[in-house]
Amino acid sequence: MHKFLKQFITHPRKTGAVAASSKHLARSIVATANLAQARVVVELGPGTGVFTEKILQHLPRGAVFFALELNPGFVAETRKHCPTATVYHDSALHIKKYLRQHGVEHCDCIISSLPWGVFKKSQQAELLDAIIGALHHNGEFLTFTYLGGLLLPSARDFLKLLRSYFMIVRKTPVVWRNIPPAFIYHCRHGSAAPVKHR
Repeated sequence: MHKFLKQFITHPRKTGAVAASSKHLARSIVATANLAQARVVVELGPGTGVFTEKILQHLPRGAVFFALELNPGFVAETRKHCPTATVYHDSALHIKKYLRQHGVEHCDCIISSLPWGVFKKSQQAELLDAIIGALHHNGEFLTFTYLGGLLLPSARDFLKLLRSYFMIVRKTPVVWRNIPPAFIYHCRHGSAAPVKHR
């Protein structure tokens, strides 16, 4: 936890949390995702690599995987924690650039730990534009939010945006064994064209 707290103090708007996600939340997010059928998976904001470790354990052989992390301290932590993972020090906005570097245009699944609650609505929309543009037609997007954070206007804005970008937005049960308790948004791309909010 102390590593996360240090990064929060140093880069609060790049971190958004004072503690790393628990292994319980990590297990829940990989259990919710359809990783067994995925050929290309991207993680956004891996932090210290708690989710990354579980994702790698559930990926099918030969699947493409990489992570994008803006905080240099967390890039180093994830690489240390998961030495076989490909981790780029860059913004989630540039996801298409790295997909093309791996010889693909779209991915099947995006798992995010980005601190949506600290972003302005315009920033949330810009990131969701990049995510929608990177997903296959039937791709899935998973992210989590803290239970207490639902009271924040930014959290309500984010949920409204999710519902405008994705045809299906589901909430999982709360993972109480996380600090703070959290739940997952499981979103699916659909046939309808995404609504742009630039």
